[in-house]
Amino acid sequence: MGTIIKRPEIKGDIVHVASDPHGNILVIDDRKHRILSFDSVFEQSKILRASPNVPVHEYNRAMLLPIAFASPGRVTVLGLGGGVLAHGLFTLLPDSIIDVYELRRKVAEIAKDWFALPESERLRVHIADARLAVDQLPEASTDMILTDLYSADRMSPAQSQRQFIKACSRALSSTGWLVLNYHRMPEPDGNLLRELKRQFPLLLVFKSRTNNWVIYGRKQDFDPWSIDKSRLNALEERLPIGWRKLIKKLSRLVPAVTPSEP
Repeated sequence: MGTIIKRPEIKGDIVHVASDPHGNILVIDDRKHRILSFDSVFEQSKILRASPNVPVHEYNRAMLLPIAFASPGRVTVLGLGGGVLAHGLFTLLPDSIIDVYELRRKVAEIAKDWFALPESERLRVHIADARLAVDQLPEASTDMILTDLYSADRMSPAQSQRQFIKACSRALSSTGWLVLNYHRMPEPDGNLLRELKRQFPLLLVFKSRTNNWVIYGRKQDFDPWSIDKSRLNALEERLPIGWRKLIKKLSRLVPAVTPSEP
């Protein structure tokens, strides 16, 4: 449903309020930005009002980095929030199908009405529990999965479960990418990181200025630092988020382990 970025108090005018069984949903405007919040303290999503397709938060921008290395035909987004990731992908990938799974119908409605989420046949929003939806995805049916599952005040525990990682890996194509946004770095010797190493020969990590950790897993290894600079220039023209600076902050997480490791 969107990452939480804590502020002492979100400044601006509340321009819309909605509620559902999960709680309140607030839309807040300041001079330049529009913010989605569930409690007026944590920012779930943030866009530039003049350019709603450009993500504001660095971690959101970082989650789009695999587009520098791949042009996926099918993309799956788990958690909509204000639609920042979905809108960015829609702009970057004009020939791709993007499926988004969002638990709260009112959040999806607000993303369209207040955050300029495009309405298109190739951007499909499904009202469903993303944790269950990923289990039902056909094997090798998507080329990229971006998961950003947060409630009002915490990350969904599903993102740190081995079964969730296995389900995402199974649903990815042979060269697919998994992109995970974590509120803290997983334990080096914990089950989560061990499962990620089992499933993905390439693991990269990005630490944002807000101390979010974005972890990237790819089903095949390659050298991400040999990218053609002209591709970065083309991406910057399409969506100006500072691609060169973002890639400089990428690092290889850990070497892969063999599937037989316990």
